[in-house]
Amino acid sequence: MKAFVLVAILLAGSGHALAEEGGPPAKAVKIGHTLPLRIVPQGSPQPATPASLPAAVPEQFSPPQEAYASFPDTAAAAPVKPSACQLRLAKVATFKPLPVLVGAGECGAVDAVILDSVILADQAKVVLSPPATLRCATAEEIAAWLREDVAPAALKLGAPLRGLDNFDSYECRGRNRVRGATLSEHGRANALDVRAFKLANGEVIGLTDLNVAKDWREGIRATACARFSTVLGPGSDGHHEEHIHVDLAERRGGLKMCEWDVREPVKQAENKELSTEKTASLSASARSFEPVPLPRPRPLAANATRAARLRAGKTRPQ
Repeated sequence: MKAFVLVAILLAGSGHALAEEGGPPAKAVKIGHTLPLRIVPQGSPQPATPASLPAAVPEQFSPPQEAYASFPDTAAAAPVKPSACQLRLAKVATFKPLPVLVGAGECGAVDAVILDSVILADQAKVVLSPPATLRCATAEEIAAWLREDVAPAALKLGAPLRGLDNFDSYECRGRNRVRGATLSEHGRANALDVRAFKLANGEVIGLTDLNVAKDWREGIRATACARFSTVLGPGSDGHHEEHIHVDLAERRGGLKMCEWDVREPVKQAENKELSTEKTASLSASARSFEPVPLPRPRPLAANATRAARLRAGKTRPQ
């Protein structure tokens, strides 16, 4: 049987209330009063007192403050009211709103969304693959471009527009991924790189594919340069030979940059050059084989007089 220790607790004044744990120790016992007792098993932990607490948490059990910042917030997030841009975008696209994007340096954006698809006038969807992380204003302009310009142009190729090949959207980096370069508009979620469009019949239309009709690509270039403040493609800087970059960068005076050389197949260009050279060569050959003009015939009277003189032996033949 375990031993028990009797602990007496001094009552304040004439009352018999128990003293609070951690209070001052009893100094005297008032005679004539029965003290209530509390039985505490031997070996049980005693109530902690301020003097018994450790002065500091050992370093190995105290993670740095940055570690706490990485813990997910388990509290239920309050619903965020959609912005005016998001209300407009919801009528023509499917997307997911994002909290404020915060990155290194100046990277980040407010009112950003993940754009999944654009809804055309006939309610068909143009799916972005993969979905693009963009500022809402940029996503809204992309949706308008696909709905009003690209989709009607795609019908000229024989099938409706159904997809967009997204090469890059939000990414915290310098221009052209050069370390230390000026922040790219991708770092502000303000740019999209497009490689190709996809049609309902499965055909993929590359924007830099030389086999795609040149006049069709020139039409897409014209619409992109009219809508966006920056358009970069083949011939711009060597970093956009296989995709097209569009963004809504703000510049003084509303200046725009449109650098996209719509090229044609090399064979076709060579054939045109050969055809031109061949035509010039044939013209030169034709000129070299033209007959040499003969001298004008002499008058008949002069010829008769000369012949008579020859017969008479008065004139020698020349």
